[in-house]
Amino acid sequence: MLEYWDIYDVHRQKQSGILKRGVTVPEGAYHMVVHCCLFNTNGEMLIQQRQPFKQGWSNLWDITVGGSALAGETSQMAMSREMAEEIGFHYDFKNKRPHMTIQFEGGFDDIYLLIQDVALDSLQLQPEEVQAVGYASEAEILHMIEEGIFIPYYPSFIQMLFAMAKTTHLGMISKLEEK
Repeated sequence: MLEYWDIYDVHRQKQSGILKRGVTVPEGAYHMVVHCCLFNTNGEMLIQQRQPFKQGWSNLWDITVGGSALAGETSQMAMSREMAEEIGFHYDFKNKRPHMTIQFEGGFDDIYLLIQDVALDSLQLQPEEVQAVGYASEAEILHMIEEGIFIPYYPSFIQMLFAMAKTTHLGMISKLEEK
């Protein structure tokens, strides 16, 4: 299936025209990517293993879900769609804001954090994308990165995700101000 993306400027304002997936994003243009890290109440992250035939990071483990927003989608719509497509988990992100946005060459990556106990056997994996899922602690993911079996995210990024998941209601603050 061909994918088309909306084009944004550096200020994240939608521009006219669309990009076809696989075409180099022109200089000064950007597209939107979304990721969600789903944590259980034990503080473990749901991770997925990419299919061996998947282009880019094939066979490696990754954070819960991620993908590009399609033309016409908001960040929230894209996140809901990606969760449903990749792991069969239905969650409405309509009234959610990303916990952070990371800028990369050619795009914006909205990252959502979700705390919810989800049974692995309740998930339906997309066979074109995902071969397995499981829960992993911060230490396990960092070890998997060292072993070369997890996408090589910066360890500090993984540590930040876990730290933020413990205090999602506080944002960047680690505890409430004492009065």
